[in-house]
Amino acid sequence: MGIAADIIIIVIASLAGGLVAKLFRQPLILGYILAGVVIGPHTGGIAASSVHNIEKLAEIGVALLLFALGLEFSLQELKPVRKIALIGTPLQIILTQAFGFALGAWWGLDWQSALWFGALISLSSTMVVLKTLMSQGWMGTLSSRVMIGMLIVQDLAVVPMMIILPELSHPETGLPLLALSILKAAIFLFLMIFLGTNLIPRLLRYIAGWNSRELFLVSVVTIGLGIGYGTYWFGLSFAFGAFIAGMVLSESDYGHQALSEIIPLRDIFGLLFFSSVGMLLDPVFLWTHATTILLLIVLVIVGKGLIFAGLSRLFQYRNVIPLAVGLGLFQVGEFSFLLARVGLNTNSISTELYSLVLSLTVSTMFLTPFLSSLTQPIYSFFRARAKREPLQTINLPKYGLSDHVVIAGGGQVGQNIARILEQFDVKFVLVEVDFHRFEQLKALSYPCIFGDAGQAIVLEASKIRKAKLLLITAPSALVSQTVATHAHVISPDLKIMARAISIEHMKTLHSRGVYEVVQPEFEASLEFTRQALLHFKVPPDRIQQFMDAVRYELYAPLYDADSSYRTLSQLQSASRLLDLNWLSLPEESPLIGHSIEELRIRTMTGVSIVAVIRAAALYPNPAPDFVFKDQDLIGILGEAAQLQAFEEWTKGNPGHSPLAA
Repeated sequence: MGIAADIIIIVIASLAGGLVAKLFRQPLILGYILAGVVIGPHTGGIAASSVHNIEKLAEIGVALLLFALGLEFSLQELKPVRKIALIGTPLQIILTQAFGFALGAWWGLDWQSALWFGALISLSSTMVVLKTLMSQGWMGTLSSRVMIGMLIVQDLAVVPMMIILPELSHPETGLPLLALSILKAAIFLFLMIFLGTNLIPRLLRYIAGWNSRELFLVSVVTIGLGIGYGTYWFGLSFAFGAFIAGMVLSESDYGHQALSEIIPLRDIFGLLFFSSVGMLLDPVFLWTHATTILLLIVLVIVGKGLIFAGLSRLFQYRNVIPLAVGLGLFQVGEFSFLLARVGLNTNSISTELYSLVLSLTVSTMFLTPFLSSLTQPIYSFFRARAKREPLQTINLPKYGLSDHVVIAGGGQVGQNIARILEQFDVKFVLVEVDFHRFEQLKALSYPCIFGDAGQAIVLEASKIRKAKLLLITAPSALVSQTVATHAHVISPDLKIMARAISIEHMKTLHSRGVYEVVQPEFEASLEFTRQALLHFKVPPDRIQQFMDAVRYELYAPLYDADSSYRTLSQLQSASRLLDLNWLSLPEESPLIGHSIEELRIRTMTGVSIVAVIRAAALYPNPAPDFVFKDQDLIGILGEAAQLQAFEEWTKGNPGHSPLAA
């Protein structure tokens, strides 16, 4: 069966590797790489027969990943990191090349091979980093944006590297080729921006009009891979073209649908990529050069990590970001394979150096999820022992803070809460540890404190002892637990609300004095269900009984642990049942022109009239002599049957009219 049999073997082995990785709570990519090692040509047993062809297919995986990245790409989101991406990344490449050159010279390589080695280790893995960020839930954070911005510029730098490095011995021909490549890239970008932004959305609009999902998928894949292939023939990177195609398509109305269609295909070809990476690894070479490879792994991890972390600090990124970037981008990337193959084909590097770089690349890729997952624990360890930074406060009221709300976290959730509290004249103060987000809060003129809410001194600065409520909006389990613990110690009677990511997290938060726990995904699903059932006229009391049962099932550990939590939940359920029902009086309603006392509404139907809205004016708790008019909006309380009876009456059903008696 040839390559078909190879693909079947790879998919089956990758499934087994993925299951093993999930069993040990590791990212799937580690399972895929291990599967590739097992079925590779160097280990014996069942093996793929055509590794080279699998590598070619794997290039499609890289292109599809960058195409999907382009679809998700937002210049607005990357705006805060443009300086480090456009200026810091070239600096990083130069510094890493110098570091690699020094390592190569120390190792005994000639100057050309040492320069090649520096270039090869200067590139990080877009594929591995993106998958790691997704699996660890870091996508969308400022750290992830810094990493993605730097990775994009690194990927663009591959093109000039592939031109310049083979021509080191002939600089007079290399420089003209580089100038030609820059000209080609400029022409390609011009065509994509000024022609692609007009033609591609029109084409997709025309195809979407046929309502054929299959044809739409084929069209999206054709656009991504076709433009990538065109850039390849144009003398540029295949993956670079796919990324630009995704970026152009993301600006159309069909970007989100295109992304949802392409993700399964991207994941399948991504599986081939990671498996092919493992297949290239030769365990015999690893064993015979174990000392050298281990030493290089340590030196590259430390060297690249310090370079990335140092540049992050240089560009004014603080707190966890330098550590996250250093532990996220230390690996040698997939484009190093392509670059190393060019070096091997042009006799610029030796076979031994190629194998060494290959082993180094696969090993550092494999270690990425492990080391990246250590970011939060390491940061917390050193933060607890570090000298506290001076507090910076902005827009705090001159008369001081008291009876206010402390919002720990100035992200989107915290800002939304602050916006609403401001409208109701409720005093609040935001505590934010991210410098760039703190600058955003300053621009919005919100009272805020720059500092870590997990530190007692910062909570003291927010006047936590005088606060009425503490809202912990951070999604991180470690952060919310730390903040809740310190706040409860400082002010034991303070009401604390926090968001949770799991039932274990909820139990931990409750044990640390949290007054109420919110699990956003769960509550959102209940609200969707409630709205849907109301749409189908299911009685509100039945809906609430169902919601209480579902909520009890999730929050049962908290109910069992503390009876006060059960009481609080029952009070909340009761308040939901007392939600106002609003009913507009239709034309010719028998209620029009009569007063509440005359209609004897409470006696006839059991409902209570608690408010009336007329011509944008609110009449709360209307008096018995209040007379209804056409188009009045009536706020009523009552049980489902009572509400139904009142609604029938307003429609003119004589069986419910007291005037007919």
